[in-house]
Amino acid sequence: MSDRFALACIAAGALMLGALDATVHAQTPSSCKEPRSGTSRVPILSPPLANVVTGKGRLQFYSAPNLHCPISGVFVIPNDELVAYAQTSDGWSSVTYFHPGTSNDVSGWVRSARLKATGTVGPKQ
Repeated sequence: MSDRFALACIAAGALMLGALDATVHAQTPSSCKEPRSGTSRVPILSPPLANVVTGKGRLQFYSAPNLHCPISGVFVIPNDELVAYAQTSDGWSSVTYFHPGTSNDVSGWVRSARLKATGTVGPKQ
């Protein structure tokens, strides 16, 4: 193997690792900024929609519509009721959960596929 070939292989490997590193950094919690609702990317649901959680197991809450942004220890379970305020075209819903026993609430993003709309919240506009 020539020295030039070895250097070319090392340079190509470094470029690929650099590209992978940039992708990883783009997906880290530092990019977990919540998008602005009411834009073409995140249209507001008007009126908001009441939903029930479907499927099995926990439905994780996220601080942004990104699988790399979970909110530690915050989830709902099947049959819990949520209110959705916005929804992305790639399968995320901005929701609030109101705990029926404590009246505490939590807001965040969940995967829309686990939600079943049960009606609207408030008057139709």
